[in-house]
Amino acid sequence: MTPSSPYDPPSPQPPGRTVGLGRPNPPTGLGRPNPPTGLGRPDPPAGLGRRRLDTALGRTGRRRWRIGLVGLVLLLAAAVGVAVARTGASPPAPSDAVQGRLPDAGGAGAHAGTPAPPHAVPSVGAGRFAVAVGGTSVHGDDGPLRRYRVAVEKGTGQDVDAFAASVDETLADPRSWIASGDLRVQRVADEAEADFTVYLATPVTSERMCAEGGLSTEGYTSCRLPGQVIINLARWMEAVPDYGAPLSVYRTYVVNHEVGHEFGEGHEACPGPGRPAPVMQQQTYGLEGCLANAWPYVDGRRYAGEIVP
Repeated sequence: MTPSSPYDPPSPQPPGRTVGLGRPNPPTGLGRPNPPTGLGRPDPPAGLGRRRLDTALGRTGRRRWRIGLVGLVLLLAAAVGVAVARTGASPPAPSDAVQGRLPDAGGAGAHAGTPAPPHAVPSVGAGRFAVAVGGTSVHGDDGPLRRYRVAVEKGTGQDVDAFAASVDETLADPRSWIASGDLRVQRVADEAEADFTVYLATPVTSERMCAEGGLSTEGYTSCRLPGQVIINLARWMEAVPDYGAPLSVYRTYVVNHEVGHEFGEGHEACPGPGRPAPVMQQQTYGLEGCLANAWPYVDGRRYAGEIVP
């Protein structure tokens, strides 16, 4: 908004001069006589004759003041524009590359943008689960068909359909277990049709469920029991420290790892520093010098380490 200019009141007219103090008017037709030599124009009485001079100086000063004010406003506007431009400038985008990461080690959703800020993870939920409705087509070329359901504990703040989509994307990927050519997978909604269920459960609930099968997770890790793949919500939301790869990679890893147990796979060791970690390595407990890897098949071949007794 353009600032309003200060109001300029009309300049007062000087009052009439006092007789005997001001210069008398000249006789008609003669004009004003010149002042006597050496005397000049006498000063007007204080408060009277100087008013015209003060009025002229006041108008000039106000004009200069307005010009200065406009210049100051323009200067301030330019400074604010520079500050806004600097504040609104986008920082350089970080590189998508992760040092030492395999070219195809990314997980489902690894192409996504910058992850959202972390949210508080509830340690306990309702203990009841919502099951994803619908299902998928069959994925895989040949072999026995393994059907699965997906369920999310209520009170976790997680959408069951979104979690089901992540699980589906992982298990249907050509780098996942179907790459063997001897196995097919399909998600179903009916419990009677499912061979196993993939659960997303809070730390307290997942620990209780795993303990029912004799496994101790201390509320930290995920686990697998016959017919139950139990994913710890805290690991799903936070991964683990120093994993060295995006959260999406860890999520893909943990699904493939626990479902791998359901398919009969055991734990494997890191084959050597700087090499990819086998998906059946317990990457949650550390990589032991290996690099994060989410897939059982790398470059079209089964990638594995030595069996851990």
